[in-house]
Amino acid sequence: MAHEKILVVEDEKDIVRLLKYNLEKEDYRVFSAHDGEAGLALFRKERPDLVMLDVMVPKLDGFGFLKAVRQEAKTPVMMLTARKEEVDRVLGLELGADDYVTKPFSVREVLARIKAILRRVGDRGQSPASPVLRVGELEVDVERYETRVKGRAVALTSKEFEFLKCLIQAGGRALSRDQLLEKIWGYDRSMEIDTRTIDQHIARLRDKLGPEAGRILTVKNVGYRLKLD
Repeated sequence: MAHEKILVVEDEKDIVRLLKYNLEKEDYRVFSAHDGEAGLALFRKERPDLVMLDVMVPKLDGFGFLKAVRQEAKTPVMMLTARKEEVDRVLGLELGADDYVTKPFSVREVLARIKAILRRVGDRGQSPASPVLRVGELEVDVERYETRVKGRAVALTSKEFEFLKCLIQAGGRALSRDQLLEKIWGYDRSMEIDTRTIDQHIARLRDKLGPEAGRILTVKNVGYRLKLD
């Protein structure tokens, strides 16, 4: 049976061959492009389940590609780059990347991350008649993966949505940064990620929630909670 489709947008042909070989061994259907413009055209044609995207591809760089994709779909995107600067990682996350891997990378680790991302997406799709979570003027539709403030849709990245859902489901209890990392990235990866990543996502989430941003409270030396009243 055909597995999920993965689009690799990468200009280093050796890396494309390496990824294609290992992904196909796992029964994924793999498509590839060597520049951003060709990659975007292929994305629109094939509608893959996940995109592996190099930041420095020619014609249309990874950030431009990601921005275009996010205007059209919530498809998970894993960014690949040789650049380790924090500003690049933050920009990728702000634009909606689901993961960020620096080169050189371990193929086994990349495969594990892909499986984790697709598993989370699959779990959301199989959610049985999940309720709409409401707090004040804030609504989170878990089944449709939508967020509204005062009835108006708010575009959140997949990670921002998961943060907000976790805070609402906590029922006003404070969640530590470590708890949020484990809930959103999973136990196997939570130790690898800097807790500052939590603060970056929360800051962007507050910016998007407008009049309801004040509901996300910082608990000093702990983490965050949602004000329910």
